[in-house]
Amino acid sequence: MPRLVISTVGTSLLTNQIHRSDPKDWEDMLQKSANLTQEQISQSCHEVLSIINQLEQRAKNKLNNGNTLEIRDASAELNGIYGLYDEQLESSKRDHHFLITTDTKQGQVTANIVKSFILQQKKDRKLSLEVEVYTPEKLSTANNKVFNQGIDNLLDWLDRRANEYKEKNYEIYFNLVGGFKALQGCMNTIGMFYADKIIYVFEGAKSNLITIPRLPITVDYSRLTDHVSILARLDAGAGLSLSQTEKVPEAMVAGIDGKMTLSNWGQLIWNQCKDNFLSQELQEFPRLSYEHSFIEDYKNISTAKEKVKLQKTLAKVSYLLEESNCNIRALAKPVSYYAYGGTEGIDHFYVGMEWRVSCKMSNIKLEEISKRKLELRHYGTHKYVERKEGI
Repeated sequence: MPRLVISTVGTSLLTNQIHRSDPKDWEDMLQKSANLTQEQISQSCHEVLSIINQLEQRAKNKLNNGNTLEIRDASAELNGIYGLYDEQLESSKRDHHFLITTDTKQGQVTANIVKSFILQQKKDRKLSLEVEVYTPEKLSTANNKVFNQGIDNLLDWLDRRANEYKEKNYEIYFNLVGGFKALQGCMNTIGMFYADKIIYVFEGAKSNLITIPRLPITVDYSRLTDHVSILARLDAGAGLSLSQTEKVPEAMVAGIDGKMTLSNWGQLIWNQCKDNFLSQELQEFPRLSYEHSFIEDYKNISTAKEKVKLQKTLAKVSYLLEESNCNIRALAKPVSYYAYGGTEGIDHFYVGMEWRVSCKMSNIKLEEISKRKLELRHYGTHKYVERKEGI
């Protein structure tokens, strides 16, 4: 089977190139600037940028001119990759590699050195593997808030990628030999849900590979059954009050700027079970009401995937209406909300490109605006909904 190999990338490839003859403060300067982005270093840390450029060139020379042992010794990331293939890169077949790096100058430089080296090996040896660098937005160890936001973005990307490659019958490997310790720790846990195998390398001269299979972890998803509507809205981007989420299992949520959101681990757990929950009965969401015709259309949906897509859209519509006090203008761009011409207040919004939901805002007096709801009438293809609405 081809493999999807996800490797965490650190900065040891750069720091390993510091020589005894170099100024003693180089390592300290690199450590202090480890969480700075490309832009930050370019604007105010010209001396650090010069150091990074020199170490980058040394690292490239070491990889391009070194033997296998020297290459593995220079780069923790390549040490894991070489170990995976028992030093025979020709066995990589149609494997696809992603190098996960922090949103920092040093991380970007290191990842691109490794990427360039692998691409050169691909060219020289006529290999069929592919390699890309992925940098989750805001992923750095600058502080806990930023790190958690970066992990959220990484989880979203991993969930999509893992499902995409599983459908192509790829095995998924997490190569955690390199990378910052905080990122390695998170990826080790995440790997128990997404990776078929996690690989490390024994320290020492032989650099033997350690392969850890996925543990048989079972999560009690039944504890989430009564909270599906809340979790779906949090996943859609809602920030809810503490009182709205107080009954949700504590590990699933986290407070940010006075609002409750999905925690990193809450997102991880929800990603594993949301399709199952959202492909079953129609959920009740605030600010939405369902006419009998809409409920019947939902029952007639033939695939679980389509139900999931619809309910994710309903969760988004719900939280946007809640945040805007039921102002339909808030839906215009997020779900392509439009009025139907020639009708009495009947509107519609998109569920992807193919499907539509027709709807009508409830007729409520101004003083009762808090009770206002969007009444959903029909769901189906564009032509089906227009026909049902007599358009």
